[in-house]
Amino acid sequence: MGRREKVERKTTETDVSVEIDLDGKGDYSIDTSIPFFDHMLSLFAKHGLFDLSIRAEGDTSVDFHHTVEDVGICLGEAIGRALGEKRGIRRYGHATIPMMEALASVVVDLGGRPYLVYNVTLAGERVGNFDTELVEEFLRALSNTGRMDLHVNLHYGTNTHHSIEAIFKALGRAIDEASRIDERMEGIPSTKGKL
Repeated sequence: MGRREKVERKTTETDVSVEIDLDGKGDYSIDTSIPFFDHMLSLFAKHGLFDLSIRAEGDTSVDFHHTVEDVGICLGEAIGRALGEKRGIRRYGHATIPMMEALASVVVDLGGRPYLVYNVTLAGERVGNFDTELVEEFLRALSNTGRMDLHVNLHYGTNTHHSIEAIFKALGRAIDEASRIDERMEGIPSTKGKL
């Protein structure tokens, strides 16, 4: 179907390139220079069945905030562009994913109204050298530029790595479900006729 898009963003703080195929097989090549973030983005691609390439360089000597946020901006924009007019998509998607002792749910509406609900309390402030508050920053950037209503709930979890992993897997599954073409749907999935 060719729902592919590439987005590049270069600022004084970061240089980011994101390429996504919504109808892929879960192949990925990711290098943000932030190993834990790379791992989470790989899980997103694999479990969402997106072919995803991400390259990012940033001022990580300051901290990881700019890089993480700008990857979210570019990924959201790439998803939004790849969806085009959104004809025939399911629009809504949800997934609840367990990861050992953690359980996370993500619900998404690709209806064009960006909003993030983030009901997540993580046990730790860091995983390795990754500040866990950046998960919310990434998701907010993704929601805003992807123009998606995104609800993220961590039901429980004592291991911070497991909790974040469950969130990223659920995010991939939910967006995959919402972006899929439903052959029964004619036109835009809205009574307004436009998303």
